[in-house]
Amino acid sequence: MFTLSAFADEISPDPREQVAVLKACNVRHIEFRSIYKTNVLALTDAQIKEFKALLDGEGFKLSAIGSPVGKIAIDSPFEPHLDKLKRAVELCGVFGTPNIRVFSFYPPGNDHNFNPAGWPAHRDEVVRRMGAMAELAAASKVVLFHENEHRIFGDSPDRVRDVLASVNSPSLRAAYDAANYAYCDFDPVEGWEKTKEFTAHFHIKDWKRGGPAAGHDHGVIAGTGDGNIPHSTRDAVQRGYRGFAVMEPHLRGGGPTGGITGPDLFPYAVEAFRKILRDCGGSE
Repeated sequence: MFTLSAFADEISPDPREQVAVLKACNVRHIEFRSIYKTNVLALTDAQIKEFKALLDGEGFKLSAIGSPVGKIAIDSPFEPHLDKLKRAVELCGVFGTPNIRVFSFYPPGNDHNFNPAGWPAHRDEVVRRMGAMAELAAASKVVLFHENEHRIFGDSPDRVRDVLASVNSPSLRAAYDAANYAYCDFDPVEGWEKTKEFTAHFHIKDWKRGGPAAGHDHGVIAGTGDGNIPHSTRDAVQRGYRGFAVMEPHLRGGGPTGGITGPDLFPYAVEAFRKILRDCGGSE
């Protein structure tokens, strides 16, 4: 059973407009990444309190804290970065969700020209850091969902599997994002097959393979790109998946801090995935 959620900041920076559009779509969960163009971990306590009151008043809950934890260079100081994870854990308590989205670090110096063939030299440090994060999560009774994001260590199917299998903790699971594999020119089916045993969360967006390098600078409606979303959805249904499918369409573009779809296109993205889910024998 899939429960639909959304990166609502793709609709609008205004939380009231986010909620209004999602209510019209009959979606009652949010993956909380930002409001007012400010990341969740940078919001003041007063802003957090105000947003919580809005959600409570409208009958909304969170699927996860959509944190940017792990989006720093692998050679950047790690201990101070753990404070961000601790803040995310604190917000889990505020909003009543046990889930936090995380990443597995950018290349040394955040070098955009980094050759991925150089990752083996940094692999042990990635695993060490992810293990420390998982230990903190376990002690705090929360679960970290690793997203296979562009340019991080875990952007390829093999490296995602490596870090999750090596840490081997129920407090570190995979958030499967078919579009991110396609964007990075990996095969999303291979990505699913190699990581499905660890997958406990879905991000729903679709893309043409190769991303901007191939002339594809924004996402497409689910089922019309190269993410082969029906493959993972059907298999998840057959495996008895019970968890979230989080809409993150990026229909007007996206980048390291989020994406844009807009209040006009977001409902089309939701209904496209609902059709895929029905066709695959799934339910909400």
